Amino acid sequence: MITEGPSAAAEQDTAAPRHHQLIITLFGLYARTPGGGIPVATIIRLLQDAGVGPAGVRSSISRLKKRGVLDSTTVQGRNGYALAAGLDATFQEGDERIFHPRRAALGDPWLLATFTVPESQRSVRHKIRSSLVHMGFGAVTPGLWIAPGHLRAAVLSYFENRGLSGYLEFFTADHVGSSDMRANVARWWDLPALESQYASFISDQQPLLDKWTAGDCSAPDQAPHAFVDHLALVTEWRRLPYLDPGLPVELLPEDWKALEAHDLFSRLHSLLGPPAERHAAAIIHGTS
Repeated sequence: MITEGPSAAAEQDTAAPRHHQLIITLFGLYARTPGGGIPVATIIRLLQDAGVGPAGVRSSISRLKKRGVLDSTTVQGRNGYALAAGLDATFQEGDERIFHPRRAALGDPWLLATFTVPESQRSVRHKIRSSLVHMGFGAVTPGLWIAPGHLRAAVLSYFENRGLSGYLEFFTADHVGSSDMRANVARWWDLPALESQYASFISDQQPLLDKWTAGDCSAPDQAPHAFVDHLALVTEWRRLPYLDPGLPVELLPEDWKALEAHDLFSRLHSLLGPPAERHAAAIIHGTS
């Protein structure tokens, strides 16, 4: 559903969502159909309840347009914006990664990556390394990277779409050595940092679940509040499945918080998604 494409790796901070992140979530959730542009005035109205003022909306839209995420368009005679052409595949891949994250089984194959970049193209080398991290790879050595094999299609598409595939070679492999893979995984990925982010998500969102399960989110007057909370929920969650490659549970620390965090997200998404969508549709299509 939602990803920012080339710049998504920059969203790995745990601070409150930035304005442009909320706008990407808004378009990813509610403006994906052909011709699915949203008038500027409508974007401002929808984001106002989320605490984003008109100046913040306009500034963030300008930034996203320069980055090739949004295109100017006309919506029913009004100035508006739509997702840039060519991002469909990126957002569809995001749907799976965000709403249906996969976790590898213990015996599944691994995906290996190596790359060669001329010394004169240091910026490309940095871009490839950050992209590998963004796609869930761990570093075995500076020249060898590893990820669960189920990421193969998404990884190949990601680097092909960004014109970087010519620098990389990919291989699938099984682990046949006698080394302790659980210890290896702990070296190749920064698991404590990822665990900390899942813990922060749980700490932030558990009170929200408590609030909404105690109330009635289906009541018409609650739809605007459900929309705001759902927009922030998806924005905060959507970066985590990109940081988490879906490693086998057997190779992770006990009580790995990703499982609890995913259950929490799924429950909140099921509760808030329908009333949030009704509210957004009413505003976007002018029925309220």
